[in-house]
Amino acid sequence: MFPPLDPFAEGLLDVGDGHAIHYCQSGNPDGQPALILHGGPGAGSSPYHRRFFDPDIYRIIQFDQRGCGKSRPNASLDANDTWSLVADMERLRQRLGMDRWLLFGGSWGSTLALSYAGKHRDRCVALILRGIWLNREDDIAWDYGGLRRFWPEAFAGFEEFVPEEERGDLLAAYHRRLCDDDPAVHMPAAVSFCRWEAACERLLPSGEGILPGPETLALARIEAHFTINRAFTEPEALMAAAERLGDLPGAIVHGRYDMLCPVDGALAIARAWPGARLTIVPDAGHSAFEPGIQAALLAETAAHAFPRHWERERGSRSLRPSGAAPP
Repeated sequence: MFPPLDPFAEGLLDVGDGHAIHYCQSGNPDGQPALILHGGPGAGSSPYHRRFFDPDIYRIIQFDQRGCGKSRPNASLDANDTWSLVADMERLRQRLGMDRWLLFGGSWGSTLALSYAGKHRDRCVALILRGIWLNREDDIAWDYGGLRRFWPEAFAGFEEFVPEEERGDLLAAYHRRLCDDDPAVHMPAAVSFCRWEAACERLLPSGEGILPGPETLALARIEAHFTINRAFTEPEALMAAAERLGDLPGAIVHGRYDMLCPVDGALAIARAWPGARLTIVPDAGHSAFEPGIQAALLAETAAHAFPRHWERERGSRSLRPSGAAPP
C-alpha cells in the first residue's frame, strides 16, 4: 500500500432531494482522475482506500454516498437509490471539471460502478472492480440464509435477535427495526446486522468489534433499504451494462472464498465484458485488505495508470507509472 495521504481539497455538494454529499481529493491535482466508490451501500469512504493509488500519478476522488460518512443527513433513506447515486456521480464529475475518470469500486461499489458505466460509458477511462455483487435473488437468499452453513455460530446470533415468528424473512424483520425512529430499537438491530456481515467478510476473521454509532446505523439501514428494494435495478440490467462496456479496459479482482459475493458473479461479468481481465485470488475472501486481493488491486492501479488515450487527452504529460506498486 502507498503511504497515508491527506486530501488537498474537500467540500460538500448539494445534490437536491435534501441531500449534500461530502467529497475529497488527494494525490496529484493534475493527475489521472480516479473515483473510488465505497461499498455497503452505506459504508462511507475510508482513507485506506486512497492508498491503492500512486499519489504522484493519480488525482484520487472519494465521496460519501447519500446518507453516510460525512454526507448529510445521516442514515437518510429519502430519495436514496441507485439512480440518484449515479446522477450524483455525474454532478460531482461536472463540479470537478473532469471529462473522464477511472472507476474503482468493490462489493456494492462494483454494482454502482457498473450501473454508472452502463449509462455513461463515454465518461469512463477504465473500471477496476472487486468482489462483484449482482443483486440476484439467489445472492440475497444466500446472504440471509445459505451462509449459515459456513458460519453457524454467527448466524445463530443474527437469527436469534429476531423473534421466532419473524424468522421466515430475516431481511424484512431487520429492515423494520432499522427504519424505526426509536434508537432503542434501531441501534441494537444495526449492531447485530453489521456483526453478521463482518463475521463473513474475511477468510480469517479480523476479530474487530462493531460498536453502536451513526456509522453503524447508516451502513445497516441503507444496506437493508437497498437490499430489500433489490438495489432499485435488475440483475439483467447489470449484465447488459457489462455487455455495453465492450473493449473498455478494466479489471475484476475476486476472492475465491468470498462468502458475501460468490465468485460466479465475477465470472458472469467477465464473460459479458471482453475488455476486462479477471483475477481470482485463491486464498482470499471478500475484504479488499486481505493480502492477495490487496496485491492484485495495487497491480491493477499500476497497470491502468496513464493509458495511451489518457496521455493524448493530457497532451502527452511526462508522468509515467513508477513500476510495481509497493507491497
